[in-house]
Amino acid sequence: MSMADGFARITGKPQCVIVHVDVGTQALGVAVHNASVGRAPVLVFAGMSPCTLEGELPGSRTEFIHWLQDVPDQKAILGQYCRYAAEIKTGVNIKQMVNRALQFATSGPQGPVYLCATREVLETEIKPYQVQQDQWEPVELGGLTDRNAAKIAEALATADKPLIVTGYSGRNLRVPTALVKLADIVKPLRVLDGSGSDMCFPAHHPAWLGVRIGAHEAIEEADVIIVLDCDVPWIPTRCRPKEDAKIFHIDVDPLKQQMPLFYIPAQGRYRADSLVALEQIIQKLTTGEVARTMAEKDDAAAEETRQASYTKFLTQISDAARPFADGSFGTGYLCNVLRRVCPKETIWAVEAVTNTGFIHDNIQPTIPGSWINCGGGGLGWSGGGALGIKLASDEQAGGSCKGKFVCQIVGDGTYLFSIPGSVYWISKRYNIPVLTIILNNNGWNAPRKSYMLVHPHGEAASATNEEINISFSPSPDYAGIAAAAGSGDIHPFKITHADELDSILQRAVAKVQGGQTSVVDCKVALDC
Repeated sequence: MSMADGFARITGKPQCVIVHVDVGTQALGVAVHNASVGRAPVLVFAGMSPCTLEGELPGSRTEFIHWLQDVPDQKAILGQYCRYAAEIKTGVNIKQMVNRALQFATSGPQGPVYLCATREVLETEIKPYQVQQDQWEPVELGGLTDRNAAKIAEALATADKPLIVTGYSGRNLRVPTALVKLADIVKPLRVLDGSGSDMCFPAHHPAWLGVRIGAHEAIEEADVIIVLDCDVPWIPTRCRPKEDAKIFHIDVDPLKQQMPLFYIPAQGRYRADSLVALEQIIQKLTTGEVARTMAEKDDAAAEETRQASYTKFLTQISDAARPFADGSFGTGYLCNVLRRVCPKETIWAVEAVTNTGFIHDNIQPTIPGSWINCGGGGLGWSGGGALGIKLASDEQAGGSCKGKFVCQIVGDGTYLFSIPGSVYWISKRYNIPVLTIILNNNGWNAPRKSYMLVHPHGEAASATNEEINISFSPSPDYAGIAAAAGSGDIHPFKITHADELDSILQRAVAKVQGGQTSVVDCKVALDC
């Protein structure tokens, strides 16, 4: 399921996953949550226990397990995570049912769909027929009304500290360019990535604020905020906009219909295609009345301030990403080296929870489509996700190992969740070479951070990792697990000292470029 998710994220084409009745459906687990929250178009198909038991129809029950796997409502297992879930009850309209499911999967907001059928239905002999596929295209989103495009443009034109908070708008590879154009026109504008799901805005632009999830001082200072395709622009218990800030929410799903609790204060909410909306706003800013307002405004000081802030931000990142005197190093320094030794057009498949900000700060992605995170909360996505991403890139480039270099960066606990035995056997079996970087900090760091946000002075605040059972001691042989699964064709490496980083990472990259997966266990310090 995670491979299908990663493949769909690269190609934009829906993928199909076939599983075995109710138990196979349940085995998909958190991967369905990830596809749903991450908006990956995936069709899941499952069989069902036969609905006859005395041979009344072809496909009637023949095995003991058919009784045990007969559940009251199989589609309900995944239904609440799907855009559409249905049982196929006859073969005579099966093409229409599949096309209907795919329309839901590929129409915004995209996501998984689920179909199931008994063996009797699948065994039905029908007269061959055809449907007109051009009649089953996905539903297209439009843009803003002319009045609302002008309203938002005027707010940006007159703002002193405008801000865009985005999350997954970069899924459309043309959006980052449109955001750059907007930031070049509106000189005080800055862009904050609120989820780290996609490369939404390039790091080499002075409006870049990086990835900060839930809180950032720019949110508190802004007088105009555009929330653009973002699920959680801020967390009110940690950060919130000024009371008089003008807020506009443009989203494929502004009501967040699958979230029971969601709301943000906003002067306007618009279900719209983000690229179309941006182009409309840009058009208003460069023509007509709003353009005249822009021309009369002297933004030289604002542009200078933005550039100075950006330069300071880069300096802070650089200063923080240094190895320690004892040779230990953090995720920031590791990723600084990775950016240097990996190919320029690397696709980064990232699943590192508390380390996401350090990774993004130092990888500093600039190419649309070069940064992919699942967007959900089900840990274990990146193992299969990275393989799906590489498989898709290879297909686009014309064959095995011809696509872009793929680097997975994953936390140690999340690596175990990914079922590495299966991941690296598949990598070997289907010749899908990727570089895996394991951030080994010897435990679950996220639970401690979650606890501290609620009870910073509680009893567990001073407890050791062992005392609150979040330690991974003794540490597993993470790279060895992968090597064993790959029958010796997966190359394991381990790095414990900063002096080893360049040479070992260069060797690992070379192995991947030669067609063999490498897995590097990196011992990293916490929170840096």
